[in-house]
Amino acid sequence: MNRSLLQILACPECRGSLELLQDTGDVDRVFSGNLTCGGCRATYPIRHGVPRFVGDGDYAASFGLQWNRFRTTQLDSTTGIGLSAERFYAETGWTREWLNQKWVLDAGCGAGRFVEVAAKAGANVVGVDLSSAVDAAAANVVDLPNADIVQASLYALPFRAGAFDACYCIGVLQHTPDPRRTLSVLPSMLKDGGQLAVVAYERRRWTKWQTKYLIRPLTKRMSKPWLLRVIEWSMPALFAMTEVLFRLPVVGPVFRFAIPVANYTGERRLSVRQRYRLAVLDTFDVLSPEFDFPQTAPEVLGALRQAGMVHLHRRSVAGLTVTGTMSRSPGEPTR
Repeated sequence: MNRSLLQILACPECRGSLELLQDTGDVDRVFSGNLTCGGCRATYPIRHGVPRFVGDGDYAASFGLQWNRFRTTQLDSTTGIGLSAERFYAETGWTREWLNQKWVLDAGCGAGRFVEVAAKAGANVVGVDLSSAVDAAAANVVDLPNADIVQASLYALPFRAGAFDACYCIGVLQHTPDPRRTLSVLPSMLKDGGQLAVVAYERRRWTKWQTKYLIRPLTKRMSKPWLLRVIEWSMPALFAMTEVLFRLPVVGPVFRFAIPVANYTGERRLSVRQRYRLAVLDTFDVLSPEFDFPQTAPEVLGALRQAGMVHLHRRSVAGLTVTGTMSRSPGEPTR
């Protein structure tokens, strides 16, 4: 944890200021210690450089398993391709120049693939995750002095209101217990004029008929380690089959809809080995989460308007991607 993070931290229970006690580290970073609230006297540990405001359990356990198992699979610094950076800039609409020196919140950082991207653009990035994925993320960004990882709930964020210039939540919203509540919380972290980018699964009339939603009532109740083993055991056959079926003209999209295997046959920059590992990771990601609530554009736009967001815009990229600006000024027009 960077010592500079103290300036924006707040107790998630009473919003009081936090004092750093019994810490070990150096002049810039804290490796271990305790954060004590001056108001309610609650104490939160710092372990391995990560402030911990929650335990490792709860509904996000599957994400902790997958990101610690596949810690570097999606990192641009590992793949050498830049897929995460491409997605990040396309979905947020931000630029490297704009990000430089901004305080940025990654809401649901997983293993930190986008934390790495934003930090390399010069932003002061704080990645938050509920699960033990924070350990994978902390290891991935340990050499980036402008990146911090915090373990906390999105419903009880340990930061001062209005602490950030920007916030992004990519691929996380639908996996929270109450997406509308999530959308109401994130804007409160932004300064007046702060920028928000939210990316979620989109719900359409036919979404519920996707095979993944038909089998998820079973797979989400399976032991997460056991489900991962089943996917790993069956992937050689599934990968070979989808290599053929997903490439077929005309009917290929039908097979992609019907077979819940994440084989990115259209991404030619990835090697077969890389695609295979991603297929295991993302198939588990599809089938294992406790919650999966795809959203409609009106639901997301309406919740953000109520939270004070203005200049809302749905970006022309895959999925449901919405950006907007936080307004703390009364009477600001919305659209």
